[in-house]
Amino acid sequence: MTFFLFTRSKLLAEKAACLIPAGCHTYSKGDDQFPFLAPGFIVKGSGCYVTDVDGNEFLDWGMGLRSVILGHCYPAVLEAVYRQLQMGVNFTRPSPVEAELAQLLTDLIPSAEMVKLAKNGSDVTSAAVRLARAYTGRDYVAVCREQPFFSFYDWFIGSTPCNAGIPEAVRELTLKFSYNDPAGLEELFRLYPDRIAAVILEPVSTEAPQAGFLQKVRGLTRSNGTVLIFDEMISGFRWHLSGAQEYFGVVPDLSTFGKAMGNGFSAAALVGKREIMELGGLTHNREKVFLLSSTHGGETHAVAAAIATINEMREKKVIDHVWRIGQKLQNGFNQICEESGLSEYVRMSGYPCSPFIVCMDRRGEVSLPLRTLLLQEFIKCGVLIPYISISFSHTEEEVDSTLEALRKVLVVYRKAMDKGVERFLVGPPVKPVFRKYNWL
Repeated sequence: MTFFLFTRSKLLAEKAACLIPAGCHTYSKGDDQFPFLAPGFIVKGSGCYVTDVDGNEFLDWGMGLRSVILGHCYPAVLEAVYRQLQMGVNFTRPSPVEAELAQLLTDLIPSAEMVKLAKNGSDVTSAAVRLARAYTGRDYVAVCREQPFFSFYDWFIGSTPCNAGIPEAVRELTLKFSYNDPAGLEELFRLYPDRIAAVILEPVSTEAPQAGFLQKVRGLTRSNGTVLIFDEMISGFRWHLSGAQEYFGVVPDLSTFGKAMGNGFSAAALVGKREIMELGGLTHNREKVFLLSSTHGGETHAVAAAIATINEMREKKVIDHVWRIGQKLQNGFNQICEESGLSEYVRMSGYPCSPFIVCMDRRGEVSLPLRTLLLQEFIKCGVLIPYISISFSHTEEEVDSTLEALRKVLVVYRKAMDKGVERFLVGPPVKPVFRKYNWL
């Protein structure tokens, strides 16, 4: 086990905390989401390995918040970006690459008849909600309560514990139902007849859809005149090249894509039915929807990155690779947990293309302290695994080294369960991103 020093990371963290709220620009990258003994700042990556400011190298399973599906500094993407950079990145009128990417997406995605590009997921999900409200003339939006994040805009954040600064009137417009509970959604339609503009959910995340669930949601939205929105920021280009909607055979009215679509470059897309999407256009006679209007929405090098990424995924059968490597990792992980007598408390769940680790205490309850300890001990072995985002650069060699590290990690995990996690954990445990106060 290697002993890593994080001297420069800690010094830089102090400086960043004075200059940047939360010390970073994405809460999921904040210090409260990682063990104290963790790399604080990454300076470079190659394939599925990253190097921090202290010169420590780690096997990376997080891959830029699941946005890097091919690998860091992937040559084909960098070459496409470089070619575009030589021609310019932003112009007074649209660039041909915008239409090229739109055509590519409409060819691939079942729900895509028109496309609007943006820079992040929050922009496109919020644009989808605005479209749905304009299309239906209704105000309420229903979201899945188990799914943690749809947007940093008021319509969603107002429904979380982090609702400071958001008017009560806005908070009241977002309703919640449970995933795999069509009866709960049906009850919302009964309580708010002809008032729900949209139902937005991830078609799949940590919980698999029960047989018929997505079809029932599709039926309920259609019969109630409500727009169905699939947030495919994570599931898109991971379950299937054409999205989870293709994998599960359910076509929504609107969908949002991003993350893996650009292999780490800032590219997102709202796609959907023409009759809804065209409300954001210039040729209809209804009230104009100010849909998305971003100076950098069509930034050419990011669009070029998305085109190159999608083409590479299609030509190299990247999705098949992701499923295969994920299955090997998941099977090996759970087998070692079984052999260690800890499968009751530690396991890898979910789909092989997007698995996740569950850490529980002896009461059978999810434990953030034990999860933090597991992350801490993996880091000591040179493995950065805050979540699992399998890329084309991960091979069986990386799986084997991760499983070898797991054997060492579980030795400490068992001791922590027997003697108390506080004896082995350095620093505080990780905290939920969505909490009312920082100290909770």
